[in-house]
Amino acid sequence: MLKIIAIVLGIYVGIVVAFESLLGYFQPADQSTLVITTIDANGEGHDRVVAQLRSNGQLYVAANHWPRAWFRQVSMNPQVQIEMDGVKEDYSAVVVSAGEHDRVDSDNSLGFVFRLLTGFPPRYFVSLDPM
Repeated sequence: MLKIIAIVLGIYVGIVVAFESLLGYFQPADQSTLVITTIDANGEGHDRVVAQLRSNGQLYVAANHWPRAWFRQVSMNPQVQIEMDGVKEDYSAVVVSAGEHDRVDSDNSLGFVFRLLTGFPPRYFVSLDPM
């Protein structure tokens, strides 16, 4: 029985790694996404396609996946560039507090299948304020 559980768990981890890798490689974009440009510790810019979320008229993005370098970069340097509809603007990115997190999460819930395919990572939200 333990061997079967280990095999099933190994297959599941493989599916999660494959799904996350494909998402990171292809970075699918549409009208519900934006491109966030963050700056790393070396001063280099990095682009990442993320879903744009709204709650109470405010713009947010979420770290919904295990790979989240962009989120760590935002935590170190909140000055980012956002490209929406072909227009780039400077924004300040602020990690939300617990109460705001619950509201934004409730307004922008994820489906079970998506959470399953991503391995149930913790979800963090960032508020985006134009500069």
